[in-house]
Amino acid sequence: QDKNGPEFLTRYNLYPTVEFQAAPAPGYSSGQAMEAMLKAAGNAAGPDFGFEWTDESFQEVAAAGQTPVVLALAFICCFLVLAALYESLTSPAVVMLSVAIAVLGAVVGQLGRGLTMDVFMQVGLVMLIGLAAKNAILIVQFAMARQAEGLSPAEAALEAGQQRFRPILMTSFAFILGVFPLVIASGAGANSRHSLGTPVFFGMIAATAIGVFAIPGLYVLVQKINSFYKPKA
Repeated sequence: QDKNGPEFLTRYNLYPTVEFQAAPAPGYSSGQAMEAMLKAAGNAAGPDFGFEWTDESFQEVAAAGQTPVVLALAFICCFLVLAALYESLTSPAVVMLSVAIAVLGAVVGQLGRGLTMDVFMQVGLVMLIGLAAKNAILIVQFAMARQAEGLSPAEAALEAGQQRFRPILMTSFAFILGVFPLVIASGAGANSRHSLGTPVFFGMIAATAIGVFAIPGLYVLVQKINSFYKPKA
């Protein structure tokens, strides 16, 4: 007797499965689409059914919630490299404080556009840390050289800010305009470009507009703290 049945059975971890594929609608991120699928699966499936992610969605879920860890590791690596460069534990603090300004601007810009803290933003933040640190390094390195020549910390920081102001603006605006197409991207994959370009765009604006003026003052403050705790001869 002939019997009808499917040509093949799909299994996942030995369980019979039904595979669903979906893509986010225009204007929505992959995280928002996955959240909608979870709600739909919870409403449609009974108590005897489960729900699992595969492929890129599985990797996205596995990487979720790791933003603090990624940022902490990036900060630590940057700080250790600068500590070896300056042979000091206080001078890199100026650079790291300026990086914090850039990260704050990136988070405000990301949330202001209604975007999620996805893995693309994490990549952008790691890149932003290096770019923001570069601006501070230009000022701190020059200030340390001038202070070694006999200038006071305030005079060295003021001269460093004046001398490095134009190079910082040139490189910063070149990068800001370079990532602007990612911020206004449209079409297929636009959401990932938005998540990658937005934090870098707004972070660099904050690092340039605020950091370039705050770095000389932070340098003087750190040098005063360093001299206060330095043992007297």
